[in-house]
Amino acid sequence: MARRLNKDYRKTVSIVEDAMEKARLEIPKGEVATYIPELGKVDPNQLGICIYPLNGKKICLGDYDKRFTIQSVSKTIMLVAALEIFGPDKVFELTGAEPSGEAFNSIVELDRENSKPYNPLINSGAIAICNLLTRELSFSDMLIYARKVCSDPDIMLDEDVYHSELKTCSRNRSIAYLLESKGIITGDVDDILRFYTKCCSLSVTAESLAAMARILSNDGVGEESTKRYMSASTARLVKILMLTCGMYDGSGTFAVNVGIPSKSGVGGGIMSVSDKRAGIGVFGPSLDSKGNSIAGIQLLKEISNKLTLNLFYDPEWDKAQNEATFAEKILEHLK
Repeated sequence: MARRLNKDYRKTVSIVEDAMEKARLEIPKGEVATYIPELGKVDPNQLGICIYPLNGKKICLGDYDKRFTIQSVSKTIMLVAALEIFGPDKVFELTGAEPSGEAFNSIVELDRENSKPYNPLINSGAIAICNLLTRELSFSDMLIYARKVCSDPDIMLDEDVYHSELKTCSRNRSIAYLLESKGIITGDVDDILRFYTKCCSLSVTAESLAAMARILSNDGVGEESTKRYMSASTARLVKILMLTCGMYDGSGTFAVNVGIPSKSGVGGGIMSVSDKRAGIGVFGPSLDSKGNSIAGIQLLKEISNKLTLNLFYDPEWDKAQNEATFAEKILEHLK
């Protein structure tokens, strides 16, 4: 059953506004992605959020409607499509479901130990997934599906970013050829890389990401309450992987501090799913050392417990803050 985010809309907006101001203080500590030249031109001071509840009014603040490229958040769309078309058994023949502990574009672990990518939300895993998708879908098909799940008919391919990224994708090309050498990629490497890079170069907004996150939050069902965009089992699988692997090699820390299944991209986007509560989209292009939006993480951390968005939220937490800790109680007994 969907739970209401907050009955007092104005109070909720005020909480998010305060969180935005605190998060802005983090922006100077990060920097935009420069390894893709076109992304290096983006204003790092932008910050926006859209919270799309299952019940209640949408909250949109800051640069929520500014276009940016989806980058690795597109891996969730690729994964949904692959699970729906081929099923989990086929998908997980090509990729595992474990956190990698390495950078999102790492080649080290894949070459040294594993016969397949650790999970579908890092570059090697997503490129392996694209090997499947290109058998059945064109990029136009993926564009149409992205527009539907994001409730955004204006999503387009950002040609400038696409060409900039394709010219500088030596590491992804290395990953693709390594996957080919292992028999994981069986199609044309160049075709698969073009497909993958185009999917990463879609122009979206924080509001677009919130719309898809809302569908995931509702186990695959859209705002219409009857239209299903994916099976409930696919939605659940994607949310689990977002929690454990969605924030690159910072996923564990993020799960501890924020506790919301999320997927980030180096374009500055974060898509977060508060299950049975809300979908959340964040845009903040100043990145931390892991490649995650530095202000976006702080913003989500600020609102996670205040708006009871944390997957593991328990109202008893608030009461416990005013009581002696368990450790204090033990020490008292030992005196």
